[in-house]
Amino acid sequence: MKLRPLSVEGAWEITPRQHGDPRGLFLEWYRFDRLVEAVGHPLRLAQGNLSISARDVVRGIHFADVPPGQAKYVTCVRGAVLDVIVDLRLGSPTFGRWEGVRLDDVDRRAVYLAEGLGHGFCALTDDATLTYLCSTTYNPSAEHTVHPLDRELGIDWPTTGAQLSARDAAAPTLAQARAAGLLPEYDTCRRYVETLSAMAGSTDG
Repeated sequence: MKLRPLSVEGAWEITPRQHGDPRGLFLEWYRFDRLVEAVGHPLRLAQGNLSISARDVVRGIHFADVPPGQAKYVTCVRGAVLDVIVDLRLGSPTFGRWEGVRLDDVDRRAVYLAEGLGHGFCALTDDATLTYLCSTTYNPSAEHTVHPLDRELGIDWPTTGAQLSARDAAAPTLAQARAAGLLPEYDTCRRYVETLSAMAGSTDG
């Protein structure tokens, strides 16, 4: 398993080693210890989600209030998506930056994104199926979205006919979300992650 930091701080691409023979295939798509080595603390497994989308469906950009936020570990078990991570943390050196990673059932990569980052994806195939490991359970009062087609974000979605949910279609732009005080603060996110790392260190000791 290879972990590569992305250009957005707190986001990682995970590429597993696949072992195949005429019988089939085996791989480790999540390793507790390897993720701890990279991010400095365990991913608290509070909820697991599965999402199935038709081609050209765009979901996101979703994020949660910090603390506690919601860290995610995402992989595609069927089909393919362009998975997108957006830095929505006010004061971050990479605020407004996005990076896309192709997740599919060939290379079987995963992505990890820390609390405070925005997440979305575009389905490249029909029945594109994602699984998410989440650090917190769903809390609708603390969940927010930024419009995925916002020109300020400038995400290069690989579709000209994006299909959005009613919620995402009505989402505010980045500027509107900022003006409304919805976006997380970079320093708050950093302190929260540092607290998680300190707690992990004290447990190890």
